Amino acid sequence: MRVLVVNAGSSSLKHAVVDPSDDAILARGEERWDPDETEPGRHADALRTALADAAPGVDAVGHRVVHGGTRFAGPVLLSPEVRSEIAGLAPLAPLHTRAALEGIDAALQTLPDVPHIACFDTAFHQTLPDEASTYALPREWNERFGLRRFGFHGLNVEWCVERAAAIAGTAATRRLVVCHLGSGCSATAVLDRRSVDTTMGFTPLEGVPMVARSGSVDPGLLLHLLDGRVEVAELEQALNHRSGLLGISGIGGGVRAIERAAESGDEAARLAVAIFVRGVAGAIAAMSTTLRGVDAVVFTGGVGEGSSAIRAAIVERVAHLGLTIDAEANAERPADADISAPGSSVRALVVTAGEEIVIARQTRRVVSATVSG
Repeated sequence: MRVLVVNAGSSSLKHAVVDPSDDAILARGEERWDPDETEPGRHADALRTALADAAPGVDAVGHRVVHGGTRFAGPVLLSPEVRSEIAGLAPLAPLHTRAALEGIDAALQTLPDVPHIACFDTAFHQTLPDEASTYALPREWNERFGLRRFGFHGLNVEWCVERAAAIAGTAATRRLVVCHLGSGCSATAVLDRRSVDTTMGFTPLEGVPMVARSGSVDPGLLLHLLDGRVEVAELEQALNHRSGLLGISGIGGGVRAIERAAESGDEAARLAVAIFVRGVAGAIAAMSTTLRGVDAVVFTGGVGEGSSAIRAAIVERVAHLGLTIDAEANAERPADADISAPGSSVRALVVTAGEEIVIARQTRRVVSATVSG
């Protein structure tokens, strides 16, 4: 089976053709643009162009959908009803869901005769215990409005759990903290392959500071801003697109550009990197309290995989947990590697993101069950 995996983000479109029988990636592509330049239909146009080359021989399409709410605990066959329910969840992750729906509609129009499967980033976190998923808000609000911590990046976290065990062994990765550090950033505590805590919550805005997203801020501060100072739409746009490292430094172009500016002496860029490192290190420490210790920490995502300096700075701040890294191994831009220093009681691993493989596997599973059923 050849599965076309579609990952439509807020300012990008990633696509790959995967053979899930052996996890082979047969082709892949990516288009990116500035979020402020995004026009309606941008994802659809980009996907139609990509499908001109990718479509021949595709047996099924797997779509990454960021938010499945409480309705979707696993991958499902797309139907008009399912699409409608996904659209109904858009307010919980508006940027991502609008993009996913554009990708779904374009792919359905181009490939109407193959099954399309929705795979959800929130599904892996269905195992969160009540103490981790419940907000300290009035109980009637939580129940009436469906307020809870959902968690995100679950498709890649699932992949990282598997790869960590392959690299370091199951016994050495029972208590695992997965740091997904990309455009969006999160830390997830995984105990025996089950999510038990995570930093992102009701939406992908909660948690550590991100490239252009704020992460957690004092809710009283937001109330202060909304009290006649900014409008809701402006606040939403700023929190999602003009905050985080970009907001602090004023430098676009991603984390690497901010790192270069910091290395050149730009004080705002240095502050942005320091705030980011503090936030991720604090999240790792917090996850250790849930796990009652840590066996291994995984760094994944564009920043987690690509920045040896940020990895080193984060690890230095959590050295009291028993985590140290080999400077030479860390500097080699490792892929799927153990970069722990000899004698480190906690393993440090770098894992290349692989959500496309997880999506392809889930797609094959749903298609096989549909055919056999």
